Amino acid sequence: MRAIVIESFGGTEVLLAREVPVPEPGPGELLVRVVASGTNPVEAKIRQSGHWAQIPLPAVLGYDASGVVERAGPGATGFAPGDEVWFTPELVGNRHGTHAEYTVVPATIVARKPANLSHEEAAAVPLAGGTAFEAVVRRLRVGPGDTLLVHGGAGGVGSFAVQIGKAVGARVIATASAVNHDLLRRLGADVCVDYHHANVAEVALRETGGRGVDAVFDTAGGDNIARSIPAARPFARLATILGPTGDLTGLYPRNQTLHGVFLTREAERLRVLARMVEWGEVRPVVAEVLPLADVAQAHRRLDAGHGAGKVVLRV
Repeated sequence: MRAIVIESFGGTEVLLAREVPVPEPGPGELLVRVVASGTNPVEAKIRQSGHWAQIPLPAVLGYDASGVVERAGPGATGFAPGDEVWFTPELVGNRHGTHAEYTVVPATIVARKPANLSHEEAAAVPLAGGTAFEAVVRRLRVGPGDTLLVHGGAGGVGSFAVQIGKAVGARVIATASAVNHDLLRRLGADVCVDYHHANVAEVALRETGGRGVDAVFDTAGGDNIARSIPAARPFARLATILGPTGDLTGLYPRNQTLHGVFLTREAERLRVLARMVEWGEVRPVVAEVLPLADVAQAHRRLDAGHGAGKVVLRV
């Protein structure tokens, strides 16, 4: 089968097109024919230096997929050949990524693909959408009447966070470059903030009448959490997917809670996301679809760290 393999860590030059054997599904696993594979910043970080993720080399990268079940391994239940599925495979220690014609994945973390999405659209959802759902719904417990501040609202995770926040009844303030404000409005953001030219905390306080937001979700990193502490009300909830920098001591006198979010894999979250997609509450933002052979182009975009939406590889 065709696959994109890394045999060492480094720049985009380590992404190698190879013919490799089709993996065999082990106990509890499914063999899936990958139709489309999403790209995410975490795989660029692994490509650069994946020792922290315990990735054995050689390895196939890729942590989002939409495809078709080919065969079930011993004890794998719930799916039959021909079922259209989506999933985000385990990251740590996994050498069977999704940038390949076939991959193996535990059946317990797979769900059926939403019927109203193409495979290319579906492949943009599981990791980023799952991370946003985990943060907004489960950790931050955002609900009707809340005000949610999303840093990086036009990015892969942020674009889902804006939509999920609106779906659960919140008022959403989202940051992005001015060029992406039209996108934020289409996603449902109530207030768009150009972080290059505006003080985000001041805007958040003004928009809440000085009370402060109920929840903050940072998808961009840096000192966003530290700068958001005075913009959040006492007992507010904050979450980040990246290591926060800056002075966080302001959390304590305000009785605020900070959550670090690292996505665990499960099928139930994907089933809920599928319903939200089918009900029209959530839609992926696909910036570009490239052939698998152009994976280096996708990684250069990931390395740059800018741009709206997701790049998907058609396998």
